[in-house]
Amino acid sequence: MEIWKNFCNFVGVFRAHVYMRMEMKIIGVVVGLLIAVSSGAAGGTIESPHGALLAGTPIETPHGALLVGTPIETPHGALLVGTPIETAHGALLAGTPIGSSPSVEYVGFTATTTQNLPSDAFDGDMTTYYASYERSYTWVGLDLGRACVITKVGWSPRNDGVGPDRMVLGVFEGANEPDFMDAVPIYMIDAKGTIGKMDYADVECSLGFRYVRYVGPSDARCNVAELEFYGYEGEGDETRMYTPTNLPCVVIHTKNNQEPWDKVTYVESMVTVIAPSPALPSGGAGVNSLGSETESAETNAQLERGEADEQSEKTVVLRDTAGLRLRGNASMQFPKKPYRIKFANKHKVLGSSANAKNWTLVNNYGDKTLMRNIVAFHISDVCELPYTPFCRPVDVFVNGEYKGNYQLSDRIEVKKGRVAIEEMTPEDLVGEALSGGYLWEIDGYATQEPSYYRSPHGVPVTLHSPKDDEIVPMQRSYFTNYYQTMENAVFKSGVNDTTWRNYIDYKTFARYTLANQVCGNPDVYWSCYMYKKRGDMRAYTGPVWDFDIAFDNDYRQYPEANHTEFILGGADNVGPFVRHILYADQRSRDEMQAYWHIARNKGVSAEELVAFVDSVAQELDASQRLNFMRWPILWQTVHMNPVALGTYTGEVQRLKEFIRMRVGWMDKKLGYEWHPLDEAVSDLQPVTGEEQSVGVTKVVRDGQLLILKEGRVYNVWGIQN
Repeated sequence: MEIWKNFCNFVGVFRAHVYMRMEMKIIGVVVGLLIAVSSGAAGGTIESPHGALLAGTPIETPHGALLVGTPIETPHGALLVGTPIETAHGALLAGTPIGSSPSVEYVGFTATTTQNLPSDAFDGDMTTYYASYERSYTWVGLDLGRACVITKVGWSPRNDGVGPDRMVLGVFEGANEPDFMDAVPIYMIDAKGTIGKMDYADVECSLGFRYVRYVGPSDARCNVAELEFYGYEGEGDETRMYTPTNLPCVVIHTKNNQEPWDKVTYVESMVTVIAPSPALPSGGAGVNSLGSETESAETNAQLERGEADEQSEKTVVLRDTAGLRLRGNASMQFPKKPYRIKFANKHKVLGSSANAKNWTLVNNYGDKTLMRNIVAFHISDVCELPYTPFCRPVDVFVNGEYKGNYQLSDRIEVKKGRVAIEEMTPEDLVGEALSGGYLWEIDGYATQEPSYYRSPHGVPVTLHSPKDDEIVPMQRSYFTNYYQTMENAVFKSGVNDTTWRNYIDYKTFARYTLANQVCGNPDVYWSCYMYKKRGDMRAYTGPVWDFDIAFDNDYRQYPEANHTEFILGGADNVGPFVRHILYADQRSRDEMQAYWHIARNKGVSAEELVAFVDSVAQELDASQRLNFMRWPILWQTVHMNPVALGTYTGEVQRLKEFIRMRVGWMDKKLGYEWHPLDEAVSDLQPVTGEEQSVGVTKVVRDGQLLILKEGRVYNVWGIQN
């Protein structure tokens, strides 16, 4: 009888939900165990406040064996179980409870170290709970004492009115460093739980972790009644890593959970990028590559050799120390913050062209389609600007909290694979070396930048390269003199003065303008990048950037269909500067029309762009759902929104309707009637009485003199039509 009483005491402290699921046949096994113990077959006794907990041979359950490691202190004392109880998902793991401290005492909302502790999340009691004093970036978990591969997690919300809501978007993480700087997500809760009941989820991650934790969502004090981690001992590997959606995942942990606070100070961080491989970046070709240029080439070669099947079963991981700071101007004021990442080492990230340290995470808070930049960059590609910034939609986590859908992009800088001009050094002081390269921005926020310059005509300019901490006075003097000379030439432009063409590359200017105008971008000349090559006096325009209020997303311009002129406003006095270039003479107008013809025939059509939008919307579908759970703003007008439609589908539909309208508007504005290039070639008539060069035929169409060469149509200025 004494043995039976001890067994009943054990049942009282044993996890109720595990015991409740045992099948009746287990009772027979338990009885056999008790008999074995009474006859001296037990392995020993474990003292507890309730008496001796007897341990003998393993107890088999329908889920396998329960594995418990280091002692767990609970309000009931130390629970020590020596033999594993295997489950279908491995063992129910136990270790030392750890978590954010202090906790909160809710009666007086004061900090405490005696109530609502980490151990309360592992005591098997649904009426107790863990809750932190701080509201965000708080967590509770286990030190398992050794690395274990996690196969399943379980959770139950705190027993109060908002308990289930406070666990939505809660994140489970695993790490092998006690400060969790190397942590990665292993599961995220995306639905409400049930009070008094455990919910479970399988974990798809092959890497082993010593430390595991649950991070509560923002402003939730990490309230949780019970947690469980299942798995098996092992180091594992990185062949299978968790991502919450089909998109790549950027995971950031800062030292001491410090949040970035300005655009200057970098916070010490660890950044991990996780992506299923292979996959194509949005808006461009190539395979996700998170490593070196050599690794990228090898991955592409494997695809070409037909070895994609093996690759598709794995996950590519980049992990590096980095600095993290805020970025942007207006976007920096949003609750969903934009970030700049500066890796310790150079990386080609997710199939990008550039091997670089500096990257941006664009927050797209006011863009409820989450794709305006992606679509605009695609249009820039089609318009054949020399460089279009790399971009890829990603899910972002910071210090264990899900931050939403972001756009991982290049930083606009002088570098191979980005603005590919000469990168100056402080020693470039004489002759041609002093002439470039320079990268600057016509910038409505220039007064907030260290290298700020206002031109004699009142245009605000930020010089980005050479960098403000590297440029020397002679280089700054050269640039300001050059910019003044270039600008003076533009303001003198006219029918009888084409000097400005010695200082402005019209090809990039026209293509940049068309790409922005078809998007209806109010920021087209509020933030306009330009650059100068070494030994070349012309200023080149581009790359495109910043389309969050484009595509009819600015209440000041809405509805764009009511406007009859191009969007030419911008930073201070930039409007007259642009008009002088656009409307200098008939040649400028003819060239603009010719470049629009090229763009229309290469993919800037309503049908092709709408199809592109549909494909991106499909790619973003799972991520947008989580994003608007984190930021429930679909029914709100934020930033410059003219309307709020309440659904993601509605926002995407409005984008497509604008594209259909705007392409037709551009055709009318430029006096253009669309026809395919092959048809354009067939209806050309040779010019009579003109001397014809070998391989070149001068032709006329609709009264316009054109040139036919090797099956391609050009205007008289040499622009391929």
